[in-house]
Amino acid sequence: MLYHRIYPIIGSALWLASIALMVQLRGFSAANSRRPLREGKVQGFTERTLILLDVNTRSPKKTLNENFLSLQLDPSVIHDGWLDFLSSKRLVTLARGLAPAYLRFGGKRTDFLQFHNLKNLAKHRGGPGPDYYLKNYEDDIVRSDIALDKQKGCKLANHPDIMLELQREKAAQMQLVLLKEQISNIYSNITITARSLDKLYNFADCAGLHLVFGLNALHRNPDNSWNGSSALSLLKYSAGKKYNISWELGNEPNSYRAMVGRTLNGSQLAQDYLKLRTQLQSVRYYNRANLYGPNIGRPRKNAVLLLDGFMKTAGSAVDAVTWQHYYIDGRVAKVADFMKTRLLDTLTEQISKVLKVVKTYAPGKKVWLGGVGPAWAGGTNNLSDTYAAGFLWLNTLGMSAMQGIDVVIRHSFFDYGYNHLVDQNFNPLPDYWLSLLFKKLVGPRVLAVHVAGLQRKPHPGRVIRDKLRIYAHCTNFQNHNYVRGSITLYIINLHRSRKKIKLAGTLRNKTVHQYLLQPHGIEGLQAKSVQLNGEPLVMVDDETFPDLKPKTLRAGRTIVMPPMAIGFYVVKNVNAYACRYR
Repeated sequence: MLYHRIYPIIGSALWLASIALMVQLRGFSAANSRRPLREGKVQGFTERTLILLDVNTRSPKKTLNENFLSLQLDPSVIHDGWLDFLSSKRLVTLARGLAPAYLRFGGKRTDFLQFHNLKNLAKHRGGPGPDYYLKNYEDDIVRSDIALDKQKGCKLANHPDIMLELQREKAAQMQLVLLKEQISNIYSNITITARSLDKLYNFADCAGLHLVFGLNALHRNPDNSWNGSSALSLLKYSAGKKYNISWELGNEPNSYRAMVGRTLNGSQLAQDYLKLRTQLQSVRYYNRANLYGPNIGRPRKNAVLLLDGFMKTAGSAVDAVTWQHYYIDGRVAKVADFMKTRLLDTLTEQISKVLKVVKTYAPGKKVWLGGVGPAWAGGTNNLSDTYAAGFLWLNTLGMSAMQGIDVVIRHSFFDYGYNHLVDQNFNPLPDYWLSLLFKKLVGPRVLAVHVAGLQRKPHPGRVIRDKLRIYAHCTNFQNHNYVRGSITLYIINLHRSRKKIKLAGTLRNKTVHQYLLQPHGIEGLQAKSVQLNGEPLVMVDDETFPDLKPKTLRAGRTIVMPPMAIGFYVVKNVNAYACRYR
C-alpha cells in the first residue's frame, strides 16, 4: 500500500531523475555565466530543491464516500444554549458550504444524554442564568421559536444582535463549566427534548447534512445490559416526524472505566448493538436505517481488544466501523508541535491497527474516522483554532484517503473549546476555509503520486518526503468550472524554505489553477484569518461566500510552494482516464 509520504516509484524514477538532472545542470550553467560561485559552495547542484511530479491517471487507488469530509456537533450545544441558534442564516450557510456531509451529533456527552418528549424548553434548559437571561433572553427564545414554527420547510432566523450578545455571555460562563468537565472527565446529565431534536434536525436538513445521532450506551440495567427505553422513545418520536437519521451507540467505550468506573468489554458492547439493531427493525420507519460503531478511542491496547471482541459478534450489525483520533493534549500543545512530522505520522499506525482488526472479521467493511481533531481536552486557544492547525487537518484528510478510510468526521463544526471550524461570532476559522476548498476541488477518487527529486544534499531522502506532502485526487465532478478528467493536487510544505515542483509525464504542459492558502495578519502561523492567493477570505454577508478565485499558472510553469504553506492545484484538461467517468 502506498502511504501518504512521497515515496519514489522505482519504475519511473530513472527517466524523471534524468530530466531533473538536466534541468538543474542547465540552471547551474546559466547561473555560473552570470556570477562567480561563492567560496565553499559545492559545484554541480543548485541550492533549491526541484521535484518532478507525475500521477497515475489510469485507475484510482481508492474510491471514497461522497461525504468523505464530514462534521461533528457536540451535545454541549444543549448545555450552553447554542442549540437555539442553529437556525441562524449565517450558521446554516456555512454548514451548507460543506455539504454533502454527515453531521454526527455526539461526543463525550453522548453517554449522558436522555430524551424526554417535552415541547416547552424554557423550564428544562440546563443551568440557571442571571435574571435578565430568564426575563428577556428566555422570552426572546420563545418568541423566536413561535416565529420559526410558522415557517414552511427550512426554518431560518435572523437573531437580533443584542440576543446574540446575551447568548455569547451565557456561553462564555458555561464554557468554563464544560472545559472543567472535559479535563476532569466527570460529566453532568443532559436532557434533549422533542423541541431540541426538532431544531437539530432542522439545522441538518436545511444545510444538506445527513444526521447521525449518538445514543446513550451508559443507560444500563442492574445486570449491566443496555437499557434502550429512552432510545426507543426517541426512535418513535423521530419516526413519527419522518426524520431521516442514522444511528450510533456510545462514545469511546474503552474510556468508560475512567469516566464512570464501569468496564464494558467488546462482547457486551456487541450485544448492546445487536439489541439496538433489533429496536431499529421494530420501528418500521427505521428498519433499514444505518447503524455505525463502536466509536472506540485511539486504538491502543485496551481499545483494540474491545474492537476485536466487538467485531467477532457484531461486525455484521454495523454499516461502518468507527473510531476516533486526537493528536495532542490541548493543555500542553505548542505551535511547533503542530508541524512535527512525527506527530503527523501517528495517524498511519493507528489506521493500520484498526484496518487489521476489521479485515480479520469483516473484509470489505467500510471504516470511518468517526471523530478527529487537532487536540483533546477542548483544544488550545490561539493554536488549534489557527492556521497552524491546518497542517494536521489537511494531512489527516490526505493520509486517510490514501489508506482507504471512507469518511473523516471533523470535531467539530461549532461548539465550545478551540477545535471548531466556526467561532462563536459565526466567523469561519482557517480550517473552515481549508475544508471549503477541499469540498469544492477534491473528488472521492484517490490517485497514486509518483515523485523524483534532486537537491544539494547527496541523500535527500526523508527530509523532503516527510516535510513536503503531496496528495492527488480526481477533481470534484460537482465543480462545473472544470471538465471531467481534471486532477486536483493538494500540497503541504512544512519546510522553512520554498520548494519548486515541476509537473511531468501526463501532467506536463498543462494549465494549472492555484489556490494557495496562507495566514493573514501579523500573527503568522497563529492567525485566525487566511488569504487565498494573497486576498483575505471573509464572508460577503450572512448568505454569500467570497469568490474563491484561482491564480492561473501558464502551461509548463513550475509550481512554487512558499515555506510553511498549504496549496490546492487543479491541473486542467488532463483527460485522465480514472477521472472521466463516474
